[in-house]
Amino acid sequence: MARLYADENFDFPAVVALRLLGHDVLRVQDVGQDNLQIPDQDVLAYAIRLDRAVVTFDRVDFLKLHRLVKPHCGIIVCTHDVDYQTLAARIDQALAPLADLTNQLLRIVKPAKP
Repeated sequence: MARLYADENFDFPAVVALRLLGHDVLRVQDVGQDNLQIPDQDVLAYAIRLDRAVVTFDRVDFLKLHRLVKPHCGIIVCTHDVDYQTLAARIDQALAPLADLTNQLLRIVKPAKP
């Protein structure tokens, strides 16, 4: 299972759902770095030091960081979805075939409604 670092804007219920699927998810809040307006590049740097992939809803900034910062331990950018179980399942499915997330960018997109 993946070692993930959820940034401050990633919803806690989604973290819980990922943990229930067996992923090791650490949150910014767990390490006392919430409400400090830490820049995204510092969030990524911290995740790299912890050997964790970042999981976030902040797609624009982390897409840029993916291009600029190498090596990194993976970046998972998601569209926001309040169906946290389904969101976690989509992330889990995207992670399942990957043995290593180094320098990987995963885009988890909420399907359009029919």
